[in-house]
Formats: sequence, structure tokens, C-alpha cells
Amino acid sequence: MVTKKIAVLFSGSGTNLEAILQKLHGKIFGDIKIEVVMTLTNKPDAGGIVKAAKYGLTSVVMDNKKFASREEFDAALVDEIKKYDVDLVVLAGFMRILTPIFTENLRAINLHPAILPLFKGAHAIEESYKSDMQVGGITVHWVSAELDGGKIIAQKTFSRKNRTFEEWEAKIHKLEHKLLPKTIVEILKKDQ
Repeated sequence: MVTKKIAVLFSGSGTNLEAILQKLHGKIFGDIKIEVVMTLTNKPDAGGIVKAAKYGLTSVVMDNKKFASREEFDAALVDEIKKYDVDLVVLAGFMRILTPIFTENLRAINLHPAILPLFKGAHAIEESYKSDMQVGGITVHWVSAELDGGKIIAQKTFSRKNRTFEEWEAKIHKLEHKLLPKTIVEILKKDQ
């Protein structure tokens, strides 16, 4: 049995972090065991810190406001993550635009709350809801230097129906909590 180590980066409430911890941390999938060995946030007051603590993990807090530039922050981020010798970095609501200093030195995936390449950026949920699209959805993709532009790994869609914005957003989060853990397992099993 091989243990696969992941780092999860987050900026907010940590609901996707919690889904990963519940469904993957310390669990066995065929011939691999998955361990979340690092949780990291760029926000000192992020709710995910408490969620990680429930699983015995002390989150690394790296406040991006304390760095002179994106590049300086990303260099420190890469150095910190490399200490944990992880097989995969998972961005689960990590609200940072990353530079090549990060993207060229770490193997990372990102969870995006809309269908790519159509709706990129921080307002994707709202933009997708206001569009004429008859489906909403989510995307898991490889992290690249282009914002939300890395190769798509997995997507899941749902029909518009007559959903309110709140229902639309809730449906996105429900799908995220299923697709992201499933995709992580698939990637790590392929590594064998």
C-alpha cells in the first residue's frame, strides 16, 4: 500500500476542505491511502482553519498582505508546501491568482464553480447564473499560469430549471463536494 499525500489550500469557510477531509483523509482506495498532510490559508480568519483543526490539522497561515508582491508570496508558498513532500496540491476555494513561480514548481488542481472555459474568475457563479446558458456546473482543472485556464480534468453540469440564485449556488456547492474528492482519488490512483 502506498500513501499519497495532499495539501489543501483555502481562503474561506472551508466547506470543500471539509468534504475532502471527510471523504478522503486517512481512507484507503484500492492500493492507495490518502492523507491530507497540510492545510494552508492566506486569510488569518478563514473558517476552514477550525474545520481542519477538527481533524487534528493545524493550518499554515500565510497572509498574502504581508508580502510585497504576488511573486514573493508565491515563492514563500512554494517553499512551505515543498516541506511536506506532497503528491498533489488541491486549491479548494483558494482565492489567489498564482504566478508561474507557483504553477511551474507544484502539481496542483483547482476547483472552479462554473463551466470553463466560459466563466472564469472570481464572479463565475453570478456570471453563469445571469447568462442564457440552460445549464450550470463546476470544473476541476490543472492549475496553470493562465487564470482558470489549465487543462480540464472533470466537469459536472445541472439543468437551469427555475432555480433562484441561492438555489443555483447551493447546487454548485453540492456538486463540488462530490466531484472534487472523486477527482483527487482518480488522479492519485493513475499515479500508481
